[in-house]
Amino acid sequence: MIRGKKYRAAAEKVDPTQAYGLDDAVKLVRELSYTKFDGTVEASIKVGYKSLQNVRGIVQLPHGTGKQVRVLVFCREDRQQEAKDAGADFVGGTELVEKIQKENWTDFDACVATPDMMKDVGRLGPVLGRKGLMPKPKAGTVTNDIAGAIKNLKSGQMEYRPDKTGVIHLRVGKVSFEPAALEENIRTVFQAIMREKPADAKGEYIKSFCISPTMGPGVKLNTRAMA
Repeated sequence: MIRGKKYRAAAEKVDPTQAYGLDDAVKLVRELSYTKFDGTVEASIKVGYKSLQNVRGIVQLPHGTGKQVRVLVFCREDRQQEAKDAGADFVGGTELVEKIQKENWTDFDACVATPDMMKDVGRLGPVLGRKGLMPKPKAGTVTNDIAGAIKNLKSGQMEYRPDKTGVIHLRVGKVSFEPAALEENIRTVFQAIMREKPADAKGEYIKSFCISPTMGPGVKLNTRAMA
Protein backbone atom coordinates (compact mmCIF):
# COMPACT_ATOMS: atom_id res chain seq x y z
CA MET A 1 0.00 0.00 0.00
CA ILE A 2 1.33 3.43 -1.00
CA ARG A 3 1.10 5.85 1.91
CA GLY A 4 0.84 9.63 1.68
CA LYS A 5 3.55 12.06 2.70
CA LYS A 6 1.80 13.00 5.97
CA TYR A 7 1.40 9.36 6.97
CA ARG A 8 5.04 8.59 6.24
CA ALA A 9 6.16 11.61 8.27
CA ALA A 10 4.02 10.47 11.20
CA ALA A 11 5.28 6.88 10.93
CA GLU A 12 8.87 8.07 11.28
CA LYS A 13 8.06 9.16 14.84
CA VAL A 14 7.14 5.60 15.87
CA ASP A 15 9.61 2.85 16.68
CA PRO A 16 7.82 -0.30 15.40
CA THR A 17 10.07 -2.53 17.51
CA GLN A 18 9.15 -0.81 20.77
CA ALA A 19 6.20 -1.46 23.09
CA TYR A 20 5.40 1.89 24.68
CA GLY A 21 4.10 2.59 28.16
CA LEU A 22 0.49 3.75 28.19
CA ASP A 23 1.22 7.40 29.00
CA ASP A 24 3.94 7.67 26.35
CA ALA A 25 1.77 5.90 23.77
CA VAL A 26 -1.16 8.25 24.34
CA LYS A 27 1.05 11.33 24.03
CA LEU A 28 2.57 9.96 20.83
CA VAL A 29 -0.79 9.08 19.25
CA ARG A 30 -2.03 12.61 19.84
CA GLU A 31 1.09 13.93 18.11
CA LEU A 32 0.67 11.54 15.18
CA SER A 33 -2.81 12.79 14.26
CA TYR A 34 -2.62 14.94 11.13
CA THR A 35 -6.28 15.22 10.11
CA LYS A 36 -7.92 18.65 10.11
CA PHE A 37 -10.87 17.24 12.06
CA ASP A 38 -10.85 15.82 15.58
CA GLY A 39 -9.70 12.29 14.83
CA THR A 40 -10.82 9.13 16.58
CA VAL A 41 -8.36 7.06 18.59
CA GLU A 42 -8.88 3.38 17.86
CA ALA A 43 -7.59 0.34 19.70
CA SER A 44 -6.72 -2.83 17.78
CA ILE A 45 -6.33 -5.82 20.07
CA LYS A 46 -5.10 -9.17 18.73
CA VAL A 47 -6.32 -12.08 20.84
CA GLY A 48 -5.00 -15.62 20.80
CA TYR A 49 -7.77 -18.16 21.30
CA LYS A 50 -8.96 -21.17 19.32
CA SER A 51 -12.68 -20.28 19.31
CA LEU A 52 -12.98 -16.64 18.29
CA GLN A 53 -16.77 -16.80 18.29
CA ASN A 54 -16.60 -17.15 22.08
CA VAL A 55 -14.52 -14.01 22.52
CA ARG A 56 -16.98 -11.20 23.14
CA GLY A 57 -18.18 -8.94 25.88
CA ILE A 58 -19.29 -5.49 26.98
CA VAL A 59 -17.14 -2.54 28.02
CA GLN A 60 -18.29 0.78 29.47
CA LEU A 61 -15.80 3.55 28.73
CA PRO A 62 -15.64 5.95 31.69
CA HIS A 63 -15.14 8.96 29.40
CA GLY A 64 -17.22 7.82 26.44
CA THR A 65 -16.03 7.61 22.84
CA GLY A 66 -16.55 11.23 21.88
CA LYS A 67 -19.04 10.11 19.26
CA GLN A 68 -22.72 11.02 19.24
CA VAL A 69 -24.47 7.65 19.55
CA ARG A 70 -27.82 7.39 17.79
CA VAL A 71 -30.04 4.96 19.70
CA LEU A 72 -33.12 3.25 18.31
CA VAL A 73 -35.67 1.80 20.74
CA PHE A 74 -38.23 -0.87 19.88
CA CYS A 75 -41.13 -0.75 22.36
CA ARG A 76 -44.91 -0.76 22.54
CA GLU A 77 -46.83 2.48 22.15
CA ASP A 78 -47.45 2.90 25.88
CA ARG A 79 -43.68 3.20 26.52
CA GLN A 80 -42.62 5.23 23.50
CA GLN A 81 -42.83 8.61 25.20
CA GLU A 82 -40.66 7.24 28.02
CA ALA A 83 -38.03 6.26 25.46
CA LYS A 84 -38.15 9.69 23.81
CA ASP A 85 -37.84 11.44 27.16
CA ALA A 86 -34.79 9.28 27.95
CA GLY A 87 -33.03 10.53 24.82
CA ALA A 88 -33.75 7.88 22.18
CA ASP A 89 -33.19 9.15 18.65
CA PHE A 90 -35.67 6.77 17.01
CA VAL A 91 -38.62 5.10 18.71
CA GLY A 92 -41.25 2.74 17.39
CA GLY A 93 -42.80 -0.70 17.33
CA THR A 94 -43.68 -3.04 14.48
CA GLU A 95 -43.68 -0.14 12.01
CA LEU A 96 -39.94 0.33 12.62
CA VAL A 97 -39.35 -3.39 12.19
CA GLU A 98 -41.11 -3.22 8.82
CA LYS A 99 -39.15 -0.13 7.77
CA ILE A 100 -35.85 -1.89 8.44
CA GLN A 101 -37.02 -5.03 6.66
CA LYS A 102 -38.28 -3.24 3.56
CA GLU A 103 -35.67 -0.49 3.26
CA ASN A 104 -32.65 -2.18 4.85
CA TRP A 105 -32.46 1.00 6.95
CA THR A 106 -29.74 1.07 9.61
CA ASP A 107 -29.06 4.78 10.10
CA PHE A 108 -28.40 4.34 13.83
CA ASP A 109 -25.58 3.13 16.07
CA ALA A 110 -27.30 0.98 18.71
CA CYS A 111 -30.63 -0.70 19.41
CA VAL A 112 -32.64 -1.29 22.56
CA ALA A 113 -35.74 -3.50 22.72
CA THR A 114 -38.17 -4.33 25.46
CA PRO A 115 -38.57 -8.12 25.95
CA ASP A 116 -42.14 -8.09 24.60
CA MET A 117 -40.85 -6.75 21.26
CA MET A 118 -38.24 -9.42 20.61
CA LYS A 119 -40.62 -11.74 18.78
CA ASP A 120 -40.94 -9.05 16.10
CA VAL A 121 -37.37 -7.72 16.34
CA GLY A 122 -36.03 -11.26 15.94
CA ARG A 123 -37.06 -11.13 12.28
CA LEU A 124 -34.36 -8.50 11.75
CA GLY A 125 -31.50 -10.88 12.50
CA PRO A 126 -30.21 -10.95 8.89
CA VAL A 127 -30.07 -7.14 8.78
CA LEU A 128 -29.07 -6.15 12.31
CA GLY A 129 -26.97 -9.20 13.11
CA ARG A 130 -24.30 -8.68 10.48
CA LYS A 131 -23.90 -5.06 11.58
CA GLY A 132 -23.63 -5.94 15.26
CA LEU A 133 -26.82 -4.01 16.05
CA MET A 134 -29.09 -6.82 17.28
CA PRO A 135 -30.37 -6.20 20.83
CA LYS A 136 -29.12 -8.83 23.31
CA PRO A 137 -29.99 -9.56 26.95
CA LYS A 138 -26.32 -10.03 27.88
CA ALA A 139 -25.49 -6.61 26.47
CA GLY A 140 -28.29 -5.04 28.48
CA THR A 141 -30.09 -3.96 25.32
CA VAL A 142 -33.07 -6.29 25.75
CA THR A 143 -34.53 -4.80 28.88
CA ASN A 144 -37.49 -3.08 30.50
CA ASP A 145 -35.09 -0.45 31.86
CA ILE A 146 -35.24 1.66 28.72
CA ALA A 147 -33.80 4.81 30.28
CA GLY A 148 -30.86 2.96 31.83
CA ALA A 149 -29.98 1.22 28.56
CA ILE A 150 -30.09 4.48 26.59
CA LYS A 151 -27.92 6.23 29.16
CA ASN A 152 -25.31 3.45 29.06
CA LEU A 153 -25.14 3.40 25.27
CA LYS A 154 -24.85 7.15 24.92
CA SER A 155 -22.20 7.39 27.64
CA GLY A 156 -19.77 4.85 26.19
CA GLN A 157 -21.06 1.27 26.41
CA MET A 158 -19.77 -0.90 23.57
CA GLU A 159 -19.93 -4.55 22.64
CA TYR A 160 -16.69 -6.06 21.40
CA ARG A 161 -15.83 -9.15 19.38
CA PRO A 162 -12.90 -10.03 17.13
CA ASP A 163 -12.96 -10.12 13.36
CA LYS A 164 -11.98 -13.23 11.40
CA THR A 165 -8.29 -12.52 12.00
CA GLY A 166 -8.73 -12.37 15.77
CA VAL A 167 -8.46 -8.58 16.06
CA ILE A 168 -10.87 -6.53 18.18
CA HIS A 169 -11.39 -2.97 16.91
CA LEU A 170 -12.79 -0.38 19.34
CA ARG A 171 -13.03 3.37 19.48
CA VAL A 172 -11.47 4.57 22.73
CA GLY A 173 -11.91 8.34 22.40
CA LYS A 174 -10.90 11.38 20.41
CA VAL A 175 -7.52 13.00 19.85
CA SER A 176 -8.85 16.07 21.68
CA PHE A 177 -9.45 14.08 24.90
CA GLU A 178 -7.22 14.86 27.83
CA PRO A 179 -4.39 12.29 28.01
CA ALA A 180 -5.62 11.03 31.41
CA ALA A 181 -9.11 10.38 29.97
CA LEU A 182 -7.71 8.43 27.01
CA GLU A 183 -5.47 6.42 29.32
CA GLU A 184 -8.37 5.50 31.57
CA ASN A 185 -10.53 4.45 28.61
CA ILE A 186 -7.74 2.29 27.18
CA ARG A 187 -6.96 0.69 30.52
CA THR A 188 -10.68 -0.05 30.98
CA VAL A 189 -10.79 -1.83 27.62
CA PHE A 190 -7.74 -3.93 28.47
CA GLN A 191 -9.16 -4.90 31.87
CA ALA A 192 -12.59 -5.75 30.42
CA ILE A 193 -11.12 -8.08 27.79
CA MET A 194 -8.86 -9.78 30.32
CA ARG A 195 -11.74 -10.16 32.77
CA GLU A 196 -13.72 -12.09 30.13
CA LYS A 197 -10.76 -14.29 29.17
CA PRO A 198 -12.03 -17.86 28.55
CA ALA A 199 -11.04 -20.27 31.32
CA ASP A 200 -9.35 -22.65 28.87
CA ALA A 201 -7.32 -19.97 27.08
CA LYS A 202 -3.65 -20.94 27.18
CA GLY A 203 -0.51 -18.89 26.73
CA GLU A 204 -0.55 -15.20 25.95
CA TYR A 205 -4.20 -14.19 25.54
CA ILE A 206 -3.66 -10.64 24.26
CA LYS A 207 -1.02 -11.00 21.56
CA SER A 208 -0.78 -7.29 20.82
CA PHE A 209 -2.54 -4.07 21.74
CA CYS A 210 -2.10 -1.05 19.45
CA ILE A 211 -3.67 2.39 19.40
CA SER A 212 -3.79 4.72 16.42
CA PRO A 213 -5.39 8.00 15.33
CA THR A 214 -7.69 8.27 12.32
CA MET A 215 -5.63 7.51 9.19
CA GLY A 216 -2.42 7.45 11.24
CA PRO A 217 0.14 4.76 12.17
CA GLY A 218 -0.31 2.47 15.16
CA VAL A 219 1.59 2.52 18.42
CA LYS A 220 2.17 -0.76 20.24
CA LEU A 221 1.43 -0.83 23.98
CA ASN A 222 3.36 -2.63 26.68
CA THR A 223 0.45 -4.64 28.10
CA ARG A 224 2.54 -6.11 30.91
CA ALA A 225 2.68 -2.66 32.48
CA MET A 226 -1.13 -2.44 32.23
CA ALA A 227 -1.91 -5.71 33.97
